[in-house]
Amino acid sequence: MATKSKDVRHQITLRSTAGTGYRYQTTKSRRNTPDRLVVRKYDPRVRRVVEFREDR
Repeated sequence: MATKSKDVRHQITLRSTAGTGYRYQTTKSRRNTPDRLVVRKYDPRVRRVVEFREDR
């Protein structure tokens, strides 16, 4: 019998808002942060720090 995973952290994809299509993979806790995540990270294609938004 297979058991269900009770893991709270889920893997998400962060996509660049600069329109380059660059992505980061990370995890987040949906219990603590149910809204979409927005993080400022480095985009190597435009060589600057831009906002990355959670892609579902």
